[in-house]
Amino acid sequence: MTKSNNSPSTDGTSTKANRQTSFASSTLKLLMGYAKPHTLAFVGVAICALLGISAELLQPLIVQIAIDDHLAKGEGGSSLIRLGIFYLGIAIVSFIFTYLQNNLLQYAGQSIIARIRKDLFGHISKMSMSFFDRTHSGSLVTNVSNDTETISQFFTQVLLSLVRDGMMLILIIVLMFSLDPQLAAFSMLILPVIFVVAALFRSYLRSTYQQARSRLSRLIAFTAENLSGMGLIQSFRQEDEQLGRFTEQNRKYWDANLKQIRSNVLFNRTFDILGNAALVLMVWLGGRAVLGQSMEVGVLYAFVSYIRQFFQPINQITMQWNTFQSTTVAVERIQRVLQTQPNVGEPLDTERVSLDKTALRGDVDFRNVTFGYRPDRPVLKSLDLHIQSGEMIGVVGTTGAGKSTLISLLNRFYDVNQGSIEIDGTDIRKFSQSDLHAAVGLIQQDPYLFAGSIIDNVRLFREDITREQVIEACRFVGAHPMILRLPSGYDTHLSERGSGLSAGERQLISFARILVFRPKILILDEATANLDSETEKLVQQALASVSKGRTTIVIAHRLSTIMHADRILVMQNGELTEQGTHAQLLASGGHYADLYRHARQSGREQLPS
Repeated sequence: MTKSNNSPSTDGTSTKANRQTSFASSTLKLLMGYAKPHTLAFVGVAICALLGISAELLQPLIVQIAIDDHLAKGEGGSSLIRLGIFYLGIAIVSFIFTYLQNNLLQYAGQSIIARIRKDLFGHISKMSMSFFDRTHSGSLVTNVSNDTETISQFFTQVLLSLVRDGMMLILIIVLMFSLDPQLAAFSMLILPVIFVVAALFRSYLRSTYQQARSRLSRLIAFTAENLSGMGLIQSFRQEDEQLGRFTEQNRKYWDANLKQIRSNVLFNRTFDILGNAALVLMVWLGGRAVLGQSMEVGVLYAFVSYIRQFFQPINQITMQWNTFQSTTVAVERIQRVLQTQPNVGEPLDTERVSLDKTALRGDVDFRNVTFGYRPDRPVLKSLDLHIQSGEMIGVVGTTGAGKSTLISLLNRFYDVNQGSIEIDGTDIRKFSQSDLHAAVGLIQQDPYLFAGSIIDNVRLFREDITREQVIEACRFVGAHPMILRLPSGYDTHLSERGSGLSAGERQLISFARILVFRPKILILDEATANLDSETEKLVQQALASVSKGRTTIVIAHRLSTIMHADRILVMQNGELTEQGTHAQLLASGGHYADLYRHARQSGREQLPS
């Protein structure tokens, strides 16, 4: 049997190398794409760096001239004063151009990072709900904050080191060979050793950084999750349990961080030792040459100064290797997010249909809709449902019946697996996301309020919606008296999620929000599930006001919420099993009648006979 030349290990190594090369190329392409608008700034950085370095490297030559041409010959006086003034002058020049270089680089670097953050946040906000189902919020927070800050260090540290230290290294080598070619040649022998050490450390440094960032993401996600559920934790007295879990996550991040720091210290100190060893060798060789009178003292001083400066840029560049490794990992993580396309996309230009809110009737049709969050487990099965403009529909059913899935599909948080959903006879997949969400308004069981004033939360920070419009909407839904009782009225600043307000007060604000944005189709998802009976009456009144002239779909646990609906839909196991008015469904004696009878017997609701 002929032995194959393509062994698994060879293929694996080749594939890994190709993948790393491809990633390095895509990383560079991404960074250069963001850097391109700032080309002039980077050219300015290079020019300032060259002038600043040139002025700095002239200083040892001035000292060498002072020693060999003046002090060694017993000369002094005015000539040394002139050299001193010149030395001070070029030091000032070096300071000025270094200052300009750093400011230009910081301006360009921070502008690039601001744009990356903006693009990243904008891309995340356009992702489908399925993306957030499988992606931890802590990981996304790390992408937007820590990873972008790491990329900032690439432009403000790594790029600066490559430009400045690269130029300095080249100029030092030129000056060293001009002073003493033999000593300069000996100095070059250390370069291969440096490259070997860097290559040996490369993969290890990358793996330690990846591990540290991964564990940091988990720690942030765990913290965010616990802060959101703090009420539940305290009510079940789980503080110690969650503290123990946090301590374990914190310990893992601590271990990974120490491992990364140890690898960085070992990497940097290795180069310090190499630099000091080379300096000792050059001093010994140069000292022998001075004693043998084949080299002047001033030349030795200048050469020693340059050899010290020679290892400084090398050390800086190698130290920035750690930051570059961090940058490649950060770019990889950000690139992974940016390259993820939403499952629910915008329609093609050739298929796009403009949705005019003023002409919208509000007819909704589910045509043979089948959908499952997993293809092998359908939640809705061949659903046919037709809702007329202005009709108020109540939807009831046990948990898992598909009620919330129904509204998620109508909002196009997910796309159907089979069939279609239409508004006024047009498939919603032909509408842009912005047009669709302007036409379909959603009030959730626990409405989300942002940190900001009442005014901002009603109009969602849109300045084109006036204060008067907000107040009018709040009056209409009955929220005005409640808001006036707050310390600063409509300017009262709410904490995150509106924790200073009751559930009913938050719901009233969400109803006012709906009025301000004026969608033609209104969806309420368990909007009264967590309210007491008194607050529910206020919300019911608000619902009656808001639903006028709108197609309204109400998902409800409490049957009292939807008893007066034009039509009630009963869902079981993803199928529409019953529909009709409250009286018709009671008369049919089906599942709805059982739900109604059970609610009356349990006494959980005050239902009329």
